[in-house]
Amino acid sequence: MLKLYNTLTRKKEVFKPLKDKQVGMYTCGPTVYWYQHIGNLRSYIFADILKRVLIYNGYKVKHVMNVTDVGHLTSDADTGEDKIEKAAKKEKKSAWQIAEFYWKIFKEDFKKLNIIEPDIWCKATEHIREQIELIKKLEKKGYTYKTSDGIYFDTSKVKDYGKLAKLRIKDLKAGARVKIGEKKHKTDFALWKFSKPPGKRQQEWDSPWGIGFPGWHIECSAMSMKYLGEHFDIHTGGVDHIPVHHTNEIAQSEAATGKKFVNYWVHGAFLTFKGEKISKSKGGFCTISELEEKNFEPLAYRYFCLTAHYRSQLEFSFENLKNAQNAYRRLKNIISDIKDDKKINRKYLTEFEQAINNDLDMPSALAVLWRLVRDKEAKGKIQTIKKMEEVFDLNLLKKEKIKIPKEILELVKKREEARKETNFELSDKLREELRKKGWQVEDTKSGSKVKKIN
Repeated sequence: MLKLYNTLTRKKEVFKPLKDKQVGMYTCGPTVYWYQHIGNLRSYIFADILKRVLIYNGYKVKHVMNVTDVGHLTSDADTGEDKIEKAAKKEKKSAWQIAEFYWKIFKEDFKKLNIIEPDIWCKATEHIREQIELIKKLEKKGYTYKTSDGIYFDTSKVKDYGKLAKLRIKDLKAGARVKIGEKKHKTDFALWKFSKPPGKRQQEWDSPWGIGFPGWHIECSAMSMKYLGEHFDIHTGGVDHIPVHHTNEIAQSEAATGKKFVNYWVHGAFLTFKGEKISKSKGGFCTISELEEKNFEPLAYRYFCLTAHYRSQLEFSFENLKNAQNAYRRLKNIISDIKDDKKINRKYLTEFEQAINNDLDMPSALAVLWRLVRDKEAKGKIQTIKKMEEVFDLNLLKKEKIKIPKEILELVKKREEARKETNFELSDKLREELRKKGWQVEDTKSGSKVKKIN
């Protein structure tokens, strides 16, 4: 029985899909104007784990993820430059080239981290018609008004606006982040922004209200409802989306349809560095490629993310990641020596399933795995790990070829010669030298075998 913490109710609830054994799941995807840093990628690892746990439990998941390639402005207050247009100017490329390039890199990061791609990638620029139709529906129902810079949603007409974030609207103050301008209320948001002047932007479209481009929030509502219906099961994203983006998605979607938008809102916590959220606005942080340049494996980062619950902040440091990588490599080494007896260990598998179904408790699931591999009496280890890998996907059973440096091979050869000559003092000395260099020698009937020490 899968239980998930629902941000909407602030409770852990038994998951019940709208349709038997079928799940509609939407994940807020990237704004493709720059590389996605490791903080962003923690959110996608969490969504991947959720998807895998659903599949493990026998659900057929239809997973949709947006690609924001227009309309995401530098301020949540519907002001500032479009991030894609700004990047295009900076890199002297077209907005389309910028979006395509960074989306491609993003998908490469998915592959490195063993994240399953969504069934549907939906780009905002390819769904302009759907967004216009949704705005027209809101206009017909009296939820919109026009200012000199766009069409806005009137949040005062939604009685339960802010229910996801438990917002106290009267306590909100317009300040550095929220400037009222011509807006009627501080929480109102743009559905369609006008180009100033028309023809200046690379990305702009004609509409019933004038030439312009969609607001960021309308994109997700229009695309999620197109592919998953007006009412669907799960919506995921980072906790930073709760007070503005997801709150506005709910308001406009439910105003347009008169139906509940999403049943389960599931949010992942921040990756932090020195106690602060890792973000691009603060100069960005490491990408997966940069971690690789520092000799960190992408799957060691995936392992690191699984050591904390998705709703808990995870403190990043290179030391913490190094410790995680050492643990990950040690785990793989232990598993590589286990022989397959073709059995399943029901005790440990049951404990694993209880952990993953308890609101995706991956730290407890990892602890079960470690107990299994260390239990000298346990049977059925390999087949049980194989089942666990349907969720972990850490390549724990994948045999990897390690290139042994020439210097190490020469030391091994010298040691073998010393052993043949019964010079055990030299043999032990060479073994210790190899150990200090990070290699372990095992003497077998067929000769010496060498393996990397983590």
